[in-house]
Amino acid sequence: MEGLGQFMPFILMFVVVYFFMIAPQMKRAKKEKKFAAELKKGDKVITKSGLHGKILELNDKDGSCVIETMSGKVKYERSAISMEMSLKLKAPAPAKK
Repeated sequence: MEGLGQFMPFILMFVVVYFFMIAPQMKRAKKEKKFAAELKKGDKVITKSGLHGKILELNDKDGSCVIETMSGKVKYERSAISMEMSLKLKAPAPAKK
C-alpha cells in the first residue's frame, strides 16, 4: 500500500493534466474535423489567415476547396478554413463599457 502512496502525486498530476489540457484539445480537434467535413458549396467562410470568401468547389480526394474572393479564386486546404461567416454573424456582440 505504501508503494502506491508514493505514486499518488504523479497519478493526480496526470489526471489534472488530462482534464485541463488533453481532453479539451481532443474535443477541439473533433469539432474542427466535423466542421471541415460539413462544408458545402456556397458557404461564406473565413480562413485561418483572415481571407473572406465563398466556397465554389470542394475536392474530397485531396481535401482542398476553391474559394472565391474579391480578387479572384484561391485554392485552400479544408483544414485552413477557420469558420463560416454565418457563425461569426451569430456571435454575440462584445459588451460596451
